[in-house]
Amino acid sequence: MARNAEKAQSMLFRFRAQQASDLGILSINQTRRPKAISTQTHIPTCERWRGQVLKEISRKITKIQDPALSDYQIRDINDELNKLFREKWQWEVRIKELGGPNYMRGGGRVVDEEGRVVEGGGKGYRYFGRAKELPGVKELFEAATRKPAHEGKERDTTRGELRMRVDAGYYGYNLDEEDGALLAYETGKEREAFEALMTEDVVSAADWEALPGDSGDGVPWRLPSAEDVETELLERRKRKLLDKL
Repeated sequence: MARNAEKAQSMLFRFRAQQASDLGILSINQTRRPKAISTQTHIPTCERWRGQVLKEISRKITKIQDPALSDYQIRDINDELNKLFREKWQWEVRIKELGGPNYMRGGGRVVDEEGRVVEGGGKGYRYFGRAKELPGVKELFEAATRKPAHEGKERDTTRGELRMRVDAGYYGYNLDEEDGALLAYETGKEREAFEALMTEDVVSAADWEALPGDSGDGVPWRLPSAEDVETELLERRKRKLLDKL
């Protein structure tokens, strides 16, 4: 029987490999997963690579539950899981761009070897399995689940709640002007303001004191008339002509 190395060199094997490459059908077991995901152009190839990523995620989710692992090993596996979830999301984006199915919308759930669902994503850094019990991480989860200190007291109204209370009247689309209620209210307020102004002490003209000018001679300001302005302009023109002569 021929050996595998001899089969790989046969003309038929190379023809089949080239044909599979042209159709986008690659052997993921013998080919390294590409790093440049955006350069892939075949949907079946992207789906195969995405499936391989899902298998690696499932294996590592099960491995991170091992009680024999040290804290350093757990951190390394958790980092690898986050990288795999980001890569999974990139493959799903590329499949959608090529016109394939949308795996990002509720589909593509990942399960471990025991069948437990592991929610996937690529949004932020996540902690899986025993990584939630690491020093420093456990305190974060306890603080997130701890009840807030102001619980039981009157809490502040959020912006979303205030937005829910806004109706058409807030923007002026009400019937106050049509039924006359708003106009009657404004008329009453105007009358009250006018009466309050009339009851105040009126300052007589004799109590006013004119402000002096800038020359310091005590002569108050005087607004020039139109004749004064014309006379001043003529004087300026005469001075300019004399200066030119």
